[in-house]
Amino acid sequence: MVDVKLLIDKYYKDYPELREILWTHSKNVADHCVRIARQHPELNVDLEFLEEAALLHDIGVVFTDAPGICCFGSAAYICHGYLGAELLRKEGMPKHARVCERHTGTGLSAHDIIHSNLEIPIQDYYPETIEEQIICYADKFYSKTRPNREKTIDEVLKSLERFGNEGVERFRRWMEIFE
Repeated sequence: MVDVKLLIDKYYKDYPELREILWTHSKNVADHCVRIARQHPELNVDLEFLEEAALLHDIGVVFTDAPGICCFGSAAYICHGYLGAELLRKEGMPKHARVCERHTGTGLSAHDIIHSNLEIPIQDYYPETIEEQIICYADKFYSKTRPNREKTIDEVLKSLERFGNEGVERFRRWMEIFE
């Protein structure tokens, strides 16, 4: 088992406000993930990995520029997934890294990255494993600007609509499995 708090402290020791925002958000996402996994034993989820990865999915925000959530790095916020993945790969955690890079929206396609001129390496970033999918799904219910408030399904769907129908449909398929 990974000492998640120790790893977060390693990168966030100089950013106590951001660390608190990150921890609150990530803990809520992890708790939501664990609830889903326990309600659906038929999914055969690796519960220990699920919880660790959910707690670490946003570790890359420390490198981004998002002053509203106390992030004062240089990268665009959209980069937090792949930057977190790079960090976790350096820590020897490639499976956890995949979660970081695949949790944005309901996943990103290379086409979307090119079409939207996003500042991330061009490739498909879709959640593939059941753990990646659960974390991506649960993450949509919590923001870092209001980390203690759980969004309703209607609020999540509305927030996804602005990025197109594909993400909404993927989320709806997950609802059928996880709810």
